[in-house]
Amino acid sequence: MGILSRTSYVIRSKINSLLNRAEDPTQTLDYSYEQMRDQLQEVKRGIADLTTQKKRLEMQKRRLEDNVEKHNDQARTAVKQDREDLARRALEKKKTKMNQIEDLDRQISNLQSQQDQLIEQKNELQTRIEEFRTKKETMKARHEAAKASSTVSEAMTATGDEFEDVGRAIERAEEQTEDMEARAAALDELHESGAFDDVLSDKDSIDRELEELSAGSGVEAELETLKSDMGADEAEAEPEPEVEGDVDEADLEDLEADVDEGEIDAELAELKDEEGS
Repeated sequence: MGILSRTSYVIRSKINSLLNRAEDPTQTLDYSYEQMRDQLQEVKRGIADLTTQKKRLEMQKRRLEDNVEKHNDQARTAVKQDREDLARRALEKKKTKMNQIEDLDRQISNLQSQQDQLIEQKNELQTRIEEFRTKKETMKARHEAAKASSTVSEAMTATGDEFEDVGRAIERAEEQTEDMEARAAALDELHESGAFDDVLSDKDSIDRELEELSAGSGVEAELETLKSDMGADEAEAEPEPEVEGDVDEADLEDLEADVDEGEIDAELAELKDEEGS
């Protein structure tokens, strides 16, 4: 195979592949159906034209038949008038017209055969068109069902082009989110380590540690002072010790509860007797 032949073959293959991808089967079926209908219309027009020609020949045949009858009558009239010469001429014209009629019969017969053949082809083509129309609608329905099923399958398995774009968008969003989270964590770590303070302040790490120790010492000193103040207040708030001889009212109530009322009555009677004596 030469270079030109191989090049031509490759080009035709590429074009055929592009056409296969661009071809819509339903449109192809509709186009084929329309082409077959156009062919049927052409056959019908051909039958109509042929029938028209046949009808013209039949009309011409009838005129010739009328002329034959007329020439026959002329010949009889001439014979009656003893005009053999006119009768001969009339019969010659009659013979000529009859020959023409025979020729027209053959032509009409041929046209009739062609007409019958075209009508038969037309009927066969019409039957095929009807069959193709049924198959076409069936194939279109199957194609639409298969297309819908394929679309649903792609949607369920996420293998379509749009879903691939969505998947890539999700991956990019996840990557950007992870980058932002890592950056935020890095900034927090730098902030905690004081890296940003070093940039924004003229103090070094030793100065900051000393300040933190000073602040802690101040807090501890203030805490000790607060504890001392609270201890002094508690000492002032303690009650004075009780003096001997003083009796608390609660203690009296307890004593009264422990005394027997019978003994009190007996002692009271004795006091009365001593006063009466």
